[in-house]
Amino acid sequence: MLLAVETSCDETSVAVVHDGRVLSNVVASQIKLHAEYGGVVPELATREHLRNLTPVAQAALRDAGVTAAQLDAVAATRGPGLPLALMIGFKAAQAMAFALRKPFLGIHHHEAHLYSPWISSDPSGPRAEFHRLVPNISLIVSGGHTLLVLVEGLLRHRVLGGTVDDAAGECFDKTAKLMGLPYPGGPEMDRLAAQGNPAAFDFPRPLLHDASDDFSFSGLKTSVRYFLAKQPQLLDDPQRIRDLCASVQAAIVEVLVKKTLRAAERASVRCVTASGGVTCNRGLRAALEKECTRRGFTLRLAERSLCTDNAAMVGILAEQKLRAGAPEATLDEDVAPGLALA
Repeated sequence: MLLAVETSCDETSVAVVHDGRVLSNVVASQIKLHAEYGGVVPELATREHLRNLTPVAQAALRDAGVTAAQLDAVAATRGPGLPLALMIGFKAAQAMAFALRKPFLGIHHHEAHLYSPWISSDPSGPRAEFHRLVPNISLIVSGGHTLLVLVEGLLRHRVLGGTVDDAAGECFDKTAKLMGLPYPGGPEMDRLAAQGNPAAFDFPRPLLHDASDDFSFSGLKTSVRYFLAKQPQLLDDPQRIRDLCASVQAAIVEVLVKKTLRAAERASVRCVTASGGVTCNRGLRAALEKECTRRGFTLRLAERSLCTDNAAMVGILAEQKLRAGAPEATLDEDVAPGLALA
């Protein structure tokens, strides 16, 4: 039985996992708190983690039907993320492990995302299907990061490329803000895009034809800014706003899908996975499903509840690392806000 904690940004999450199953996964969101500021305020996020962590942990233990004394290990996100937000969860979990005299592991947030497509959030569902893990290309796409990773096997991976400036999720949120849409902008753009024409406006597809596996979305964001500066009246027409959302989404999705499948073909793998908050986007999920079916790839998408920041993926990965003999974290180990995925 392992308890995991995730506080890398603005969601306080605690999960209990056992033998590849998620027994509980409690998440306290801070969306309403940060909405009036149009983005996450680190100081406020830290205070909310302090306020939420104890009741969230208690709820996770209660939902799993276990007590702290029954735990065999504890884990927490070590990085990357907001420094003080990370510290709240990491140090609390570290102290809990010390008090219980149990092993403690610090987990890389992005590495946990790599394995979330193989996890079921249903406590009575199948165990994490690591036995079916085959070499795959994994797209991790969120507000702060866009990564392409070659997963060669369980706990073996290699980063192929990442964002050189703005991540895809950041582009969604910032272009939504330019349109005056409420926070968080990405989900609102996704909702409106479903009723819009993706071919209404032609926006650039940054690095689409570049041979590398890197991503860049700052140019697209700038293009939308100049476009709106020239046509501010467009924002007075609800249908044109929907068309604009659909057109921006189409540009982002095309880059993500084509570069992901190009990497899969280059690596000669037949499986593609996707995770991270932007993977909740219906346009992206549909495009990946369509293209993978057309090209004969197996596609595994993380469940929507496991796409955003959550402790379940942290716990499942920690459990696998312990089984593989990973060294325990020392008491003086600290968070690593800028920790890169090796």
